[in-house]
Amino acid sequence: MSLADTIRKTFVPIRREGYPFIAAFAVAALVLWLISTWLFFVGLVLTAWCVYFYRDPQRVTPVDDRLIISPADGVVSAVGPAVPPQELGLGNAEMTRVSVFMNVFSCHVNRAPARGRISAIQYRAGRFLNAELDKASSENERNSLLIDSPNGALAVVQIAGLVARRIVCWAEAGENIGTGERFGLIRFGSRVDVYLPQGARPRVAVGQTAVGGETIIADFDGSPTLPLYRVS
Repeated sequence: MSLADTIRKTFVPIRREGYPFIAAFAVAALVLWLISTWLFFVGLVLTAWCVYFYRDPQRVTPVDDRLIISPADGVVSAVGPAVPPQELGLGNAEMTRVSVFMNVFSCHVNRAPARGRISAIQYRAGRFLNAELDKASSENERNSLLIDSPNGALAVVQIAGLVARRIVCWAEAGENIGTGERFGLIRFGSRVDVYLPQGARPRVAVGQTAVGGETIIADFDGSPTLPLYRVS
């Protein structure tokens, strides 16, 4: 790997949503400096963590309508049948759900798992349970997107976690979105659920580490070829 590549991978862009938090951590570190040099270094470490948390690295996304891509960085915490959020109007029938849990060290930028038209976006207030718990899908604060993909309706749900207190969504209902395109983020620990269209076959296992915008979490019948990629 060249020096230029190393620099690009190390010093990645920072989301502007993080600037107020980074500034607050930096000011707190300066205040701690007046109290104790040791506390100042603790403040510096926390400031560096905040910068790291809001990183927004480039990703290389395979472009193939037979593939569904992970919407987030993190660990696959669940794969199996579940009823999608009622507010999306998908009914009470179970769909295959893949859940990706993001801890406080994960990149928290969320990306579209498939291309299509965003037909609905629904926010629901709720609790802030540990996002690793299964009941967090139904009880926690969440923001749900319904995407009309080439293979059917697909739902992607941002779920706030134990320390998360703000779900951010930049997408709007009625607009088109491409596979791997950024659509939002969740601050400080959370989870993203993907409810797969009928016929999709999961290609990840519980405990596997996923990379948002890159890891294939499901596919459809056929032999997917990967002739094209999108870097974003």
